[in-house]
Amino acid sequence: MSYVEYKEAAQVAYVKLNRPDSRNAFNPSMIDEITKIFLDLGKRIDLRAVVLHGEGKVFCAGADLHWMKEMVDYTLDQNKTDSLKLFAMFEAIAKCPLAVIGLVQGAAFGGALGLVACSDYVIAESQAQFCFSEVKLGIVPAVISSFVNLKVPAGKVRHFMMSGTVFSSQQAMEAGLVNEIVAASDFTTSLEFILKVYKECGPEAVRETKNLLNDLPNLTWADQRKRTSQLIAERRVSVEGQEGLKSFLEKRRPSWRRS
Repeated sequence: MSYVEYKEAAQVAYVKLNRPDSRNAFNPSMIDEITKIFLDLGKRIDLRAVVLHGEGKVFCAGADLHWMKEMVDYTLDQNKTDSLKLFAMFEAIAKCPLAVIGLVQGAAFGGALGLVACSDYVIAESQAQFCFSEVKLGIVPAVISSFVNLKVPAGKVRHFMMSGTVFSSQQAMEAGLVNEIVAASDFTTSLEFILKVYKECGPEAVRETKNLLNDLPNLTWADQRKRTSQLIAERRVSVEGQEGLKSFLEKRRPSWRRS
C-alpha cells in the first residue's frame, strides 16, 4: 500500500502525502517512500521543480500514533536506526537539486516542520498552525533541528522549539519558515506563479545554486573562494550560461523559455 501519491505534469513533480485519515502523519513506510522518491528526483534533469503537499485538511501531523506506540518498546539501538531513516528522508529532500515548493494547509506539527524546513519555498494557508510539539511529549525535535537551523536563524525559533508553543502562519513567516501566506482558495494561483518564476531560470543554474547553498556552510573561507570562483567560471562557459548571456545581449528569450 502506498502512502504517497506521485505524478508529473509540465516538468513539475507533485509529491502528495496521502494518509488524510491520519492527517498525513509519518509512519516507516511513508518515510521510506518519500526518501526513495526524492533520491530518484535528485537524478532527474528533465524536471524543473517539485511540489510537496498533503491530501485533505492537514498538511502533516508529524509522527503516526501507531508508530509512536511501537516506539515505546524500541531499544536504544532500534531508536537510533529509526531516527537515522528519518534523517535520511529529510536529507533527501533538502539535497534534492530541484526547487522544492511546500504547500501547508491546516497544520504542520512535529516532524512536519522538517518538511517545511527542507522546502525552498513555502506557501502556507493563512489559518495554518505550526508546532514543534516534541517537548510536550518529553522528547526533542532533534532530527529536524539540523534542517531547521539551515533555513532560519536559531534565535527565531528557539522559543517555539523549547516550549512546544503553537504558532501562526504569520509567525512562521516572520521566523523564515514560510515565504508566502494565502487563503486556501488561492493555493493554485500562488503555486502557478512561483513555478513560472522558477521556469524562467536556467534549469542547470537553479540546481547548481541549490547545491552551492547546501555546501557553503561546510566549507572553509579558502574553500569557498575556490569553489565559488570555479563554479562561476564553469557556468559562464557552459552551454546554458552561454545561451543565457547571449540571449540577454541579443534581447531575446533564452532557449529554456521558448516553449
